[in-house]
Amino acid sequence: MTHREQIFTWEWELESEPEQIWPLISDANRFNRDIGFPDIEELEITADGHKLYRYRTDTPGMQIVWEEETYEWIEPFYQRNVHRFRSGIWAYGEAVVQLTPRLPSGSHLIYTFRIIPSNLFGLVYTPLQMRLVNGAKMDQVVRRYDLMAQVRGMQHTVTDAQFGAGGQERLAQLGERLLAQGHAPDLVERLITFVRTASEYDLVRVRPYKLADLWQQPRRTVLELFLHATRIGMFQLQWEMLCPMCRNAQEHRSTLRDVTQQGHCDFCEVDFTVNFDQSVELVFRLDPQLRPTPDQKFCTGGPQFTPHILMQQIIQPGAEFVWQPLLLEYGRYRLRSFRKPGALLVTVSDAGATQPTLDLPDTEWQFAPLELAPQPIFTLRNVGRSVQTVLFERMAWSDQAVTAAEVTALQTFRDLFSSEALRPDEQISVGTLTIMFTDLRQSTALYQEIGDAPAFGLVMRHFDLLREIIREEGGAIVKTIGDAVMAVFRAPAAALQAGARMQHALAQPTDPQQRVLMLRVGIHTGACIAVNLNDRLDYFGSTVNMAARLTGLSSGSDLVISGMLYREPTVQAWLAARGMQAEAFTATLRGFEGQAFQLWRVVAPAS
Repeated sequence: MTHREQIFTWEWELESEPEQIWPLISDANRFNRDIGFPDIEELEITADGHKLYRYRTDTPGMQIVWEEETYEWIEPFYQRNVHRFRSGIWAYGEAVVQLTPRLPSGSHLIYTFRIIPSNLFGLVYTPLQMRLVNGAKMDQVVRRYDLMAQVRGMQHTVTDAQFGAGGQERLAQLGERLLAQGHAPDLVERLITFVRTASEYDLVRVRPYKLADLWQQPRRTVLELFLHATRIGMFQLQWEMLCPMCRNAQEHRSTLRDVTQQGHCDFCEVDFTVNFDQSVELVFRLDPQLRPTPDQKFCTGGPQFTPHILMQQIIQPGAEFVWQPLLLEYGRYRLRSFRKPGALLVTVSDAGATQPTLDLPDTEWQFAPLELAPQPIFTLRNVGRSVQTVLFERMAWSDQAVTAAEVTALQTFRDLFSSEALRPDEQISVGTLTIMFTDLRQSTALYQEIGDAPAFGLVMRHFDLLREIIREEGGAIVKTIGDAVMAVFRAPAAALQAGARMQHALAQPTDPQQRVLMLRVGIHTGACIAVNLNDRLDYFGSTVNMAARLTGLSSGSDLVISGMLYREPTVQAWLAARGMQAEAFTATLRGFEGQAFQLWRVVAPAS
């Protein structure tokens, strides 16, 4: 037997704008935890037209099981989720968040619960719990969120953090070790404060670039601080395999050796091929010996898990939905539906449509690309016979993610975690990388001229110099072969900068007793495959092969680069800014018989 619906509503006048507080107020996982809801357990996933999830939670004297409909939201104004209970004291529950701008500034927040009790106890218990307990907690949480949203860099902090036995003392010791390694004192202090005061929720999955932006510090500096902090035991590495559709982390791995080529997303019901440049992200988790960081779930849906999705809406058969976004940024988007092949590709520009209408069929979506204005009124009509869950998403991936492709091309990572490698039989795409090969000119004659021991010493010192310059320019040495070096960079222009600096440093040493050396350099950019070679992460493919062949064409006072690299906009800007001259020439390369390549010889201007 069910009872009449009960409605509970709370309202707030906030100082923050809707787009400022939206990331906090729409994070149902954080919000439920903060107001004291118990953690939940996922039981199974079912399907009924659109996504349903079954969950269970245990409260004193009661076990509650429910199915949860797919969340609906319109960033940054609206969010709705529905629970249909299988056991417990309720039959139905619905939570709705509404944010509207307030003049002249700020926002108006309405939070509404609709609940249908399933028995007499629920009829009596629900209003007491809602009004006396949840209401007071919600007010505290919302007002804290309002303050956090207004202050740039302010984080969700706790004052009653629980440390493990000796955890605070060990944390202080680890901070001293980071200072002894030469890290900036103010940055180390920020990190220690973060560990001491951040909520357990924030310490389970730490993204260094997000913290760097909050702290207004260079991203690479903060990432390298986290790598060093992990090496001494403050954090743990966690590799996440992301679904290319929903971009949620589907699997977690503590080492690259456990990352495989194929992944599966239960949510989207798709298999996907893993690649380092998008679908593998490195995050950090605090060592639980310092502070316990239970990976509890208080909610598994909502925009906090898919921030690239601006709108997600359930549209019934025969119904229409009118969406009027606040302001779309220029760029590429995609409109798609769960469990339906095809999509509508959207480009936002000033010349785009202002009031388009789109009919959504039951069959595969086959739409011509649409150009949309930044502030459109977009009408979607479900002309099929089944429910459709429609979403509108940014195509660009978050730039706050530390991808596996990026971090494995960083010298600090390779120095600190040299054992991180794939399984011997795995080959995973890393996207586009810039590969550099160097070789000392006339090194054989050098050994004959000054003897083996002195020549070997010169080669070792040259390796040290190259390693430091490559590290400073954001690259990494993959391996040395005799007196040659293979290095990798994510930024094409950084490879040229490193090559020019290395040649100059060896040709014009500051120590008059140091011998002048000539360094031949070849650089190419393109797609690569990551492999395990001699238990180290290495790269394979035609891009690597071609870069290796370019080195022999260098005289030692120039950089020989491929046409693909030369055409990179950042490379063009680098050449222009430094007055570097680039001369085109054509050559054939060993291993690429029958092909003539246009290459470029880059030399510094005459002084």
